[in-house]
This record gives sequence, structure tokens and C-alpha cells, in this order.
Amino acid sequence: MGIDHGVDFLFVVAFLLLSMASSYVAYRPGDIVPMSKMGQYHSSRTVWHDMIGKHCPIFGVNREVLIPIPKPTGYTGADPYKISFQVGKEKYDVPWLFVINRKSSEVSMIDVHLRHSGGDLLGVTAKVIDMPHHYVELHPDIRKQFWDPQHWPKHVLVRYTWEEQSEIDVATGFYVLFGSGVVLSFILAAYTLQSSRDKLEKFVRETVAETNIPGVVVAKVE
Repeated sequence: MGIDHGVDFLFVVAFLLLSMASSYVAYRPGDIVPMSKMGQYHSSRTVWHDMIGKHCPIFGVNREVLIPIPKPTGYTGADPYKISFQVGKEKYDVPWLFVINRKSSEVSMIDVHLRHSGGDLLGVTAKVIDMPHHYVELHPDIRKQFWDPQHWPKHVLVRYTWEEQSEIDVATGFYVLFGSGVVLSFILAAYTLQSSRDKLEKFVRETVAETNIPGVVVAKVE
């Protein structure tokens, strides 16, 4: 019975350690990093919309994607149209980016810079820049459609660039170790208590069995 409890205890410890490890590792190379976008024109603002995987960042992979921009409600072309992003499970906010009618004669392009350390996403910054001429040459339809007031949805090129940083998160490491210590201490205490109960039950059973042996007379002390 003691062996069975020992095996159960090991399984419980292994399961908890694996659960903590899997929750601590946020991303792996090649994982899709979830991303949402919101748009605003005048005082009309959309809700957050989850972007499909092919438009989202890929963890640790530098790449460019074309994201569609639907026609805003009440759009007249007189004012700029802006969008904002939320990036990752951590929901890093990207401030408003003016992408249409931003007082520039060049096609808009969004440059997104993502910082990570190991499997952790540390932060995201983004800015709107003029699309480089060699990009325009590679994607001539983007320029034509971008300036056509009748063509919707428009497409904006987004460039995702990753930077790996070596960062030691002392606070996070402390909390993880402290939490692990508390959990293991609780498990050990419970295991010790259960083991003591098993030993006590065994002692009682053996004592009762000995007192019930035939022919054994217990002297009465007066």
C-alpha cells in the first residue's frame, strides 16, 4: 500500500511540474502570434477583430504580409483613417496608426518590430512609413488600388521584424521558484501525513492481531 502511494505521489509531482513548465513557455519558433485590429474614422470605431493566421506574425520569423483594410462606415476621403493592433497573448497595444489620407503622396506601409527573449514576447512597436520604391515595383497593384477611391478593400503591406534580446527576468523567476516550492511543500506534507496514517493503521492492525492469537493469555496486573 505504501508503494502505491509513492507511485501516485511521483505521478502527481511530475504532472504539476509539466503543467507549470508548459504554462511558462509562451511560444515556440514558428508559432502563430495572435493579433487583433481595430479601425476608426471620425468618431466611428470598430470593435476588435481577430486577424487570420496568414496575416499575423510568426514567432521568430521576419516576413511581409498584405492585410486588407475594409471601407470605413461613412468614409468620404476627407479625413485620415487609422488602425490599432493588439499583439500576442499578452495583448500588447500598438497606438493608432494613420494609414489612409495621412498627408503623404506615398503608399503607406506598416513596420512592426517585435522583441523576444527565448519563448517570451517582450514588446511590440509599430510605425507607418513610406513604402520603399522597390516594394512598389514588386507590388504595382498596391499603389494603383491604394489611390483608387472606388477600390475597397485596400491592402497595406506589413513588415514583421524580430529582435532577440537576452533578458533575465529575476522577478518572474523568483515567483516561479516560490510557487513551485509552495506546491511541492504542500504535496510533501500531504504525502508525509498519508504515510504516517498508513503506518499507524498497520501498527494498530498488527497489535490487534497479536492480542487475538489463541493461547495467549494477557496477565492482569493488580
